[in-house]
Amino acid sequence: MKEGERSPLLPQDPVGQEPPLSKSSQLTPCHLGPALQKRWAWRPGLRGGQAASLPWGSSCLKCLTFLSNFLFSLLGLLALAIGLWGLAVKGSLGDSWGGPLPADPMLGLVLGGLAVSAVSLAGCLGALCESACLLRCFSGGLLAFLVLEALAGTLVVAFWGSLQDGLEHALRMAITHYQDDPDLRFLMDQVQFGLQCCGAASYKDWQQNLYFNCSSPGIQACSLPASCCIDPREDGASINDQCGSGALGLDEDAARRVVHLEGCGTLLRGGCLAGRRAG
Repeated sequence: MKEGERSPLLPQDPVGQEPPLSKSSQLTPCHLGPALQKRWAWRPGLRGGQAASLPWGSSCLKCLTFLSNFLFSLLGLLALAIGLWGLAVKGSLGDSWGGPLPADPMLGLVLGGLAVSAVSLAGCLGALCESACLLRCFSGGLLAFLVLEALAGTLVVAFWGSLQDGLEHALRMAITHYQDDPDLRFLMDQVQFGLQCCGAASYKDWQQNLYFNCSSPGIQACSLPASCCIDPREDGASINDQCGSGALGLDEDAARRVVHLEGCGTLLRGGCLAGRRAG
């Protein structure tokens, strides 16, 4: 072989060029130029390349979405558990098994808790796992809630007069069936406790109740529920159920010292009207 000639069996290595990579060699950033080396760090999964990291703002948004939805999911599950417990205690769940759904306020708590917990869990897991499908479900649930809220507000504005009449009618029905339904009694007591009122239009509305009517032969005749009393606890630890005893038989000045005289219907209409104007 003459001087200066190269054997064809030897690998050619031109000056200024690197030998080509074999199939078994691993691609590393050292084989790339400076511009491509910067892009290498943002390409996850390329021959052991470094995974991309989320920007600071995106990480904060992800954590905030996860925490808020986690709290709402806990609240939804709590409401669901309370509703199921209420239905089980009253026997509404077992009696209606296989039949129509019971007309019970606890059923609304169960359905509301189930909807809130399902949507919140979708948002929580979607933010944690970065799942596009779960995040779409979460967005759809939020959109459905907003549509229902807007629809409810539109119906309130459209049927405002009928709702006012229906509100007072509902209070009178609650007074009539006060002892018949524990849930109705609880709601009526909470309204009277919270608004410091008694009856629908006035405290005299309790005459419509069969047990509180002054012509009733029972021990509750001419009495009022403890939720009508100005001081139902009477400086004690528990509520005195007899604080309104005989209040319906007193004149207005004497009754004013013991119970609230103003009806709840007026206060509820005033509160709804103030909320409507504020909205």
